[in-house]
Amino acid sequence: MLRLEEPTYAGGFLPNHPPQNLTIATTGASGAIFLRQFLLAVARDQRVETVNFIASDSALRVMAEELDLKGRSNLVEQLLGPSATKSGGRSSRKIKVQSNTDIGANVASGSYPADAMIVLPCSVGTLARIANGVASQLIERAADVTLKEKRPLVLCVRETPLNKIHIRNMYRAADAGATIFPLIPAFYFGPTSLDELAREFAYRVLAHLGLPQADAFRWKG
Repeated sequence: MLRLEEPTYAGGFLPNHPPQNLTIATTGASGAIFLRQFLLAVARDQRVETVNFIASDSALRVMAEELDLKGRSNLVEQLLGPSATKSGGRSSRKIKVQSNTDIGANVASGSYPADAMIVLPCSVGTLARIANGVASQLIERAADVTLKEKRPLVLCVRETPLNKIHIRNMYRAADAGATIFPLIPAFYFGPTSLDELAREFAYRVLAHLGLPQADAFRWKG
């Protein structure tokens, strides 16, 4: 009897619906503005119901430098800004902050129904730990779970130039099922601000995950 194989996507099985439960992690690489625009887009997207958000200690330092954020208090509100977190708004309430030291958090288990995980930006240190199965903190453990459950894992790697160790680790991660999505913005749509540049990159990642955005730029030739 002929048996049809299920279609695969980003190393795993295509969900029967657009991703509703996302794990979003951020690490100590430059590019916090891209994270902000990604979270803003996810917060607005009614198809996404739950976001588990994890920031490493190094990410907090980068965000303090690049976005002028102050510590962990009200982190989501600081990232999204007052317009997205106004009283009664659902935008920020669906984003749950998880501690990177909490190895027993929901996303640390394969039984938790996360649909996909994005690491944005992904430092090469985080890449190395994910690629080699070193899961001592929650970000790496959640990524490990995503791979073992064959769910989409998108690593927005930020580093230049790349040495052979970085390239080998990208190959290892991709071979295990991750999508390497380098943090490289587009210029062909004529962005007029850094926010617009970062937002379009966020839209590309979301489209890759099955969450296309209505106001994203589309090349017409």
